[in-house]
Amino acid sequence: MCQNFHISRRDFLAGTGVLLASRFPLFAESAEEPIIDIHQHTDYAGRTHEHLLAHQRKMGISKTILLPAGTPAFGMSTHHGKTNGLQAKCSGNDVCYAFAQKYPGEFTFGANEVPDLPDAVKEIEKYLKLGAPVIGELKFGVDCDSKEMQNIYKLAEEYKVPVLMHWQFQMFNYNFERFPKMLEKYPKVNFIGHAQTWWANIDKNHTDQNVLYPKTKVTKGGLTDRLLSDYPNMYGDLSAGSGLLSMTRDEDHATDFLTRHQDKLLYGSDCDDIAGSGETCQGSQTISEIKKLASSKKVERKLLYENAKQLFRL
Repeated sequence: MCQNFHISRRDFLAGTGVLLASRFPLFAESAEEPIIDIHQHTDYAGRTHEHLLAHQRKMGISKTILLPAGTPAFGMSTHHGKTNGLQAKCSGNDVCYAFAQKYPGEFTFGANEVPDLPDAVKEIEKYLKLGAPVIGELKFGVDCDSKEMQNIYKLAEEYKVPVLMHWQFQMFNYNFERFPKMLEKYPKVNFIGHAQTWWANIDKNHTDQNVLYPKTKVTKGGLTDRLLSDYPNMYGDLSAGSGLLSMTRDEDHATDFLTRHQDKLLYGSDCDDIAGSGETCQGSQTISEIKKLASSKKVERKLLYENAKQLFRL
């Protein structure tokens, strides 16, 4: 037996709105307050492209920068191949570029290469010419002031793009304490600091560099803090567990730190989960922590959107 059901126009539109919001959270969550994620990867720890897309939309990200790995290599800079794929099975320039071309409104791509490969500069330049707004992430076992790295800094200067570096004691980008000389030598290059050693050194009392994830209270004035204060071309990437820990380990310090460096800090996720929300997603937790600790809405919007929009000219 058939029945005739009458649905009002108002009820139909309301139901449609709920359906669209659940299927397309990107537009539902980020239309009024967009967020730029400066740090994500394709094929991260085996995550599929479909899961990456859903993850970013679930977090409410308006624009994502995909940071590629370098070409697989088996020299000292990749620890004889053990840290290929940025030590996380991430894919390279071609994959990031193709993904961004498929979703141009939501994604863009970086440019990267193993610094001591013969064609490193040529490979990076190829993708800069295609429109990459950043070089990185540079996560290789080389001296931060080596000839090979300085060739990349010179290229960044020529193309007016930032360089994003992963600092990890005795593992990636050696000799953090010597980096101020590079900031002085390349004042026109904007450098972005990221990862364990970068964030551990917000604390003036951090002396044991073997400790990558310190959980003690923070005394301001560490090397990272000073670099952000003293050099106009130094920025900080709040991504990954190290970035999140830099805030949660001492929230009182974090509020002050975010305020003092409100024009120099950038939101990134750098998480490999598929959830995009909740306790299993470090990227969404970082967003929540920024919103919790920012001293004003103005500061929050700088960290989540405005600084990245300006720095990367998005």
